[in-house]
Amino acid sequence: MQADSALARELRHHYLFCALTEAQQARLLATAAARRLAAGEPLFSHGDAAGQFFLLRSGCVKLYRLSPEGDEKVMRLIRPAQTFAESILFMDAPRYPVSGEAVEAAELVAFDRETFLGILQESFATCRAVMAQMTRRIQAHWDEIETLALQNSRYRVVHYLLGLVPSDAGGRFTVTLPTRKVVIAAHVAVTPETLSRTLRSLTDEGLIEVAGDEVTVTDVDRLRRHMH
Repeated sequence: MQADSALARELRHHYLFCALTEAQQARLLATAAARRLAAGEPLFSHGDAAGQFFLLRSGCVKLYRLSPEGDEKVMRLIRPAQTFAESILFMDAPRYPVSGEAVEAAELVAFDRETFLGILQESFATCRAVMAQMTRRIQAHWDEIETLALQNSRYRVVHYLLGLVPSDAGGRFTVTLPTRKVVIAAHVAVTPETLSRTLRSLTDEGLIEVAGDEVTVTDVDRLRRHMH
């Protein structure tokens, strides 16, 4: 595929691609493919042979697993400008460890695993820079897992809301929930009823304001302090 200027900017600022030279980026994009998914359309299933990883450009994608009883556990909700399925890069026999499905209409870029590995193998400097960035991302995921596993439901909901707010934001800030509240509830491991009660409680305390799928954090710093 050909890179448009917006895509080129996205790649320059993304942790997986920022270390690539222009020539390496062009080589990767030559084997990449644009994908469009309708709401509810699957992208891959748990255990499928994996030859691509992805960058979401618009919409929302959920990564999930099904329990033996058929219950769905949402592992991640992917938002625009985020990549996913990078873990397949260094598997000996790559298979997707989760299922992926569009929650709403989505546009993606699918990158070829072998092309990206070839670039890393040929440039130690690029490989080292990418691995350093991936290590930081893995640590962030461990922190998120700890939050979901060890903290109470109120903490998890607040942590999720703050994750939608830019790290340098302060004061009053409005975010748009990226998908339906029932999906968000599954992601933060609470029931939809618990999510609704928690949002009402935070609203009653003056910490947030909710209008449809928009949530306004009345004071970002105050909400961050609320987690400690």
